[in-house]
Amino acid sequence: MSYEVILKKGEEKRVLAGHPWVYANEVARIEGKDKNGALATVRAFDGRFIGKGYINHASKILVRIFIRGSEEDGFGLYHARIHAANSYRKALGYSCAYRAVFAEADALPALIVDKYGDYLSVQLLSLGVYLRKEIIVKALVEEFSPKGIWERSDVAVRKKEGLPEETGLLYGEVPDWVEIEENGLKMAVDLKNGQKTGYFLDQKENRFAVRRYARGEVLDCFCNSGGFSMNAALSAEHVTALDASPFALENVKRNAALNGFANVETVCGDAFELLRAYHAQKRSFDCVILDPPAFCKSAAEVKDALKGYLDINLLGLKLVKPGGYLVSSSCSHFVTMAMFEKMLAEAARRSGRRVQCVETRSQAPDHPALLAADETQYLKFFVLRVE
Repeated sequence: MSYEVILKKGEEKRVLAGHPWVYANEVARIEGKDKNGALATVRAFDGRFIGKGYINHASKILVRIFIRGSEEDGFGLYHARIHAANSYRKALGYSCAYRAVFAEADALPALIVDKYGDYLSVQLLSLGVYLRKEIIVKALVEEFSPKGIWERSDVAVRKKEGLPEETGLLYGEVPDWVEIEENGLKMAVDLKNGQKTGYFLDQKENRFAVRRYARGEVLDCFCNSGGFSMNAALSAEHVTALDASPFALENVKRNAALNGFANVETVCGDAFELLRAYHAQKRSFDCVILDPPAFCKSAAEVKDALKGYLDINLLGLKLVKPGGYLVSSSCSHFVTMAMFEKMLAEAARRSGRRVQCVETRSQAPDHPALLAADETQYLKFFVLRVE
């Protein structure tokens, strides 16, 4: 008999509203017996059917629901869901580089698929999808006919699922560098060693938006492979790309050369320290871009994360010339839009500058957010004019 997961009284409301996660502490009892990672049926306390999903006794997220009706688990379901997700992106005009499958938002929890030209980069973040790797790869090959698929499951969340971090070839061949086109620019992406799946695709349209604000001297902090720097270089006189990773800065140089930019300079170092040094040197910029990695990985770290965001944004504001812009972003879903905006207001107050918010954005449409799961709405992006 397969698993039947019975929720405690009243715990079904959030899940019935569309959230796919069932936490272990919400469960009254588990009936039946099957293998860990098997498909389990979830029911309300009164026996009402809620849905089906993969169970993992090692995880606080006991079940990730992805079937709400009579669909059968297997290749057909995966291919249909992947096809639907990809068709949505193609209808929006995406073709070269985009997120083809965004996990819970595309009714395929814990599965991330990013397309980079003729290659795919995949993350399998739960036991359930890990055990179905073979049929997932088969469905991806059917949908995309890629030259190669690379797994990038080297993320800490896998440990919560009782899984090791893994990377490696899943299909075909994948070169060390894949060249893509984004916003009319050429970008070299390292699927094997780059951040996340190789590149931060969620900021693609925000990077394009920066072009209108990038004038004169631009400072791009936490620049990674230079996505913002390349877009800024089209309209700015000079761009300083700053990052603590020499590997990332070599990628910046590679991308600047690909696009023929001679106005991009790289600086290696800690952003907090260098911004303080620039302030002491009385340096200033027409546009400062802050796109740091997530400062918190859990709700318990939010308070300290906000202190970090306040510090870096206050430093950034002090370096902006009158009439210039601060572009500030956060990718941690634990820091909400309201929290981030309040932090920016406090940074503006402490800076003593008059600051206007001229644009607020989020992740690109190929990263749709599921309204029932606020975890999928994670990216905050503000453009501030500083007087």
